[in-house]
Amino acid sequence: MMLVEQTQVPQAALPVAEFKNHLRLGTGFADDGVQDAVLESLLRAAIAAIEARTGKVTITRAFVWTLARWRALSEQALPVAPVSTITAVKTVDRLDQATVIDPSRYHLQQDGHRPRLMATGACLPSIPIGGQAEVDFDAGFGPAWSDLPADLAQAVMLLGAHYYEHRADTAAHETPIPYGIASLIERFRIVRILGGGAS
Repeated sequence: MMLVEQTQVPQAALPVAEFKNHLRLGTGFADDGVQDAVLESLLRAAIAAIEARTGKVTITRAFVWTLARWRALSEQALPVAPVSTITAVKTVDRLDQATVIDPSRYHLQQDGHRPRLMATGACLPSIPIGGQAEVDFDAGFGPAWSDLPADLAQAVMLLGAHYYEHRADTAAHETPIPYGIASLIERFRIVRILGGGAS
């Protein structure tokens, strides 16, 4: 299985001004924007870390998910949440010949933790031997920073600030998320059982 982000968080959606306020950086100077690129990269790093820990997508983006088999015949849990739209499903054979599946054969079952691709009939389309299925979808709480739940947005700000304070220490990006931040995101995490085998 492979999940590929097709679009990135738009620069306009990043709360750089709010992040500056959070860090209590000075304003009103001629060089106000000199650190914007650094702050943007820290916010992107914090967003990526929070998303990886929770399985939740913050700002809405497009993804394509490739898998070799369905976990169940009639449904397939999607790898991240929340998913707003499934834009396409196709099967690809071992010769890379793609077949676009009629949208009437499936639908999205929305769920805050485990959205699912559901068959409208008895089963999802069969995946060719040696081939794969590709599911294109849009995921995220919304297109704007204000669409995020307040605690998730605060966790990103706090982690970004942690990265900012330790920006000269490369190990700071590799250490576990600080406890206070981890407690903020705990309710968003998916509890996996049976080694992730539960659908």
